[in-house]
Amino acid sequence: MITLSVVVPVRDCARYIGDALSSLCRNSRGDFEFIVVDDGSTDGTGDVADDFRGDLPGLAVIRNPVPLGLADARNTGLEAATGRYVTFMDGDDWLAPGHLERLVAAIDGLGCDFVRTDHVQAEGRKRVVHRAPLARRDMVLDPREAILPAGVRTMVDYPYAWAGVYRRSLHDLLRFPGSLHTAEDRPWIWRLHQEAATFAVVSLAGLFYRRQVAGSLTQVGDERQLHFFDAFELVFKDVEEEFRPKAVRNFCSLLAHHLRLADRFTPRLRARFEERGVAMVRGLPPDLVVESLAGMSAEREAVLRTLLPDLPPSPHVRYRSRPGRDREDP
Repeated sequence: MITLSVVVPVRDCARYIGDALSSLCRNSRGDFEFIVVDDGSTDGTGDVADDFRGDLPGLAVIRNPVPLGLADARNTGLEAATGRYVTFMDGDDWLAPGHLERLVAAIDGLGCDFVRTDHVQAEGRKRVVHRAPLARRDMVLDPREAILPAGVRTMVDYPYAWAGVYRRSLHDLLRFPGSLHTAEDRPWIWRLHQEAATFAVVSLAGLFYRRQVAGSLTQVGDERQLHFFDAFELVFKDVEEEFRPKAVRNFCSLLAHHLRLADRFTPRLRARFEERGVAMVRGLPPDLVVESLAGMSAEREAVLRTLLPDLPPSPHVRYRSRPGRDREDP
């Protein structure tokens, strides 16, 4: 019987996939399976993965003839998974030795639906631990209680699927919206926290998230970035009324963040991005938008007010983040 399925979606990652799979070799166990989904790579990624079949027991390599996108690649891996639990890893990241065993021990010991973890951001030789935004650790909690308050960073602002482990019996809650090629984790994390029964956060930081990788969706300024709006349309469609202020705050803060990085867009794409941004904000409750702006850093508020100069003034400011940083960061 398989205890843990590790789903690794990857596309054109031949430079890094060897490091990722080598780290899985150091995490291997007889009841673990490793499902690499090669999403239409053209650079030999799948061949590198195949070379690990003799070194990594339980390895399966699924090849999509044409790219389907990260969401559907993850869904393909989920459909092939047979483990009691499932976790994710991107093909340009890596794990510390023994991390997967500690993940399984955590969710086994706590007995909850899913467990979230910290992670290590790696940029060149620099290493920075990023903590999941919940101080209560090693306690089984209601996921809904980790959505609010609206004005501070909470667990729905920490959407990384690879920073955790999940019961595969959650079924549809673990599936990603296949229509999205970026920001697919935003509606995913909201649905998980609104509909799952129990979760916990543990102080494990064994996943190394590689930043500034050329070709990654966080670095590419093409039309896939417009899926940010499609993602939040899904969030707003399903969000419960009590959580709407948080969803609006989340969207406005991320919109300002993307606009500050809009130099990576072509002029035409930037115009389309701004047009969709204006339309989305105008469709939200004005009082919640103004309240959201009141809690942002001055820089982010200025970005949104430049885009929407007719927004009403903010009410009395209850707090201000230090310059250049909001209480909820992307």
